[in-house]
Amino acid sequence: MLPEQKKIKILFRHRSMEMGGVEKVMLSLLNNLDKEKFDMTVLLSLNQGELRNEFPHHVRKIYLAEGKEDFSKNYLLQKFQLFKRTRKLEKFRNSPEIIDKEILKENYDIEIAMTYNDFESVLQSTNKNSKKIGWFHSEIDLPKLQPLVPKILGHFPQFDHMVYCSEKIMQIMHRTYPNLRYPPESVIINAVPVDEIRKKSDEKIPDFKNRPVFVSVGRLHTRKGYHKLMDAHHRLLKEGFGHSVVIIGDGEELPNLVDQQKKLGVEETFILDGNKMNPYPYIKNADFFILPSESEAWPLVISEALILQKPIIATRVGDVELMIEDGKTGHLIRYETSEIYEAMKKFLNDETFVQNLKHNLINIEEQFDNRKIFNEVEEIILNLVKTK
Repeated sequence: MLPEQKKIKILFRHRSMEMGGVEKVMLSLLNNLDKEKFDMTVLLSLNQGELRNEFPHHVRKIYLAEGKEDFSKNYLLQKFQLFKRTRKLEKFRNSPEIIDKEILKENYDIEIAMTYNDFESVLQSTNKNSKKIGWFHSEIDLPKLQPLVPKILGHFPQFDHMVYCSEKIMQIMHRTYPNLRYPPESVIINAVPVDEIRKKSDEKIPDFKNRPVFVSVGRLHTRKGYHKLMDAHHRLLKEGFGHSVVIIGDGEELPNLVDQQKKLGVEETFILDGNKMNPYPYIKNADFFILPSESEAWPLVISEALILQKPIIATRVGDVELMIEDGKTGHLIRYETSEIYEAMKKFLNDETFVQNLKHNLINIEEQFDNRKIFNEVEEIILNLVKTK
């Protein structure tokens, strides 16, 4: 064991801890990086989200502002608290030295930005001796990302190392911006806690109604494609294919999806079930899993569904085609309502196809090597510290 003062000090920066893939990736790193080698701290902008208390005991957690969970239930007081929080975060953004001197009160060897939204806060650090690592999960050519692209491109060359969570994400980046000055780079896929997923999937939940059931887990965002999934679901119902869809997740698209639910009259069969601290029993107890996204990187939820041996329908986005062998371990489609509809219809009609998928998933966990992933991250950190 290294003496306490010899441990490499790592600071992770992230906005908040709502249920999501990036948050799970950070928690897996915090739980599995060698605590005998690394002294780890997480600095959240907001102490907010379902996972905000899930950090391991050996990790120091600090935050800049209270989360919405700690706000008053009184509407007017809540608005005032939100205003104060916004002003407080603006002060920290304009004077980052306050964070280093008055909140962190120590320097770090490594500072890590978990998403492009955290790039600026890490690069603004007044600790100029730390090595900076960025984690990139997004398709840079996605139309909705374009307003942020100039700032992202400005940040990239300032990092000492960039980690992509999928091969495709890195390829798109280099193809779209071949002349950008890139820092040293690695592709490190997300770790998958196989034993934890299986254990947690045994939790008892109320039985689903209106079987067969397609389940999906994800943040409610337009790029997740749930509006198209609902249209396909409605069409199937009209044609007499009885089934239901259950969505586990929350987000800004909820009001639009609720309006669409009412318009189509599918409130009883297209279920928006909110966030769950443990989504695994919902995946396990469903008949099928579906990911209708417009864009993804290396979607952790696909790995989770594979481990729970669910027949999967997924769009050909990010590294999904590396995770699923089309026709063998899942069914891959384009991001089109008609293809979502046809795929769901196939799962509802073709029992032989579904059973073949299930058979091919029996030993699927053999493709996940978590220790290799954590060793790669540790090697990046150790090599950067050597160059300080």
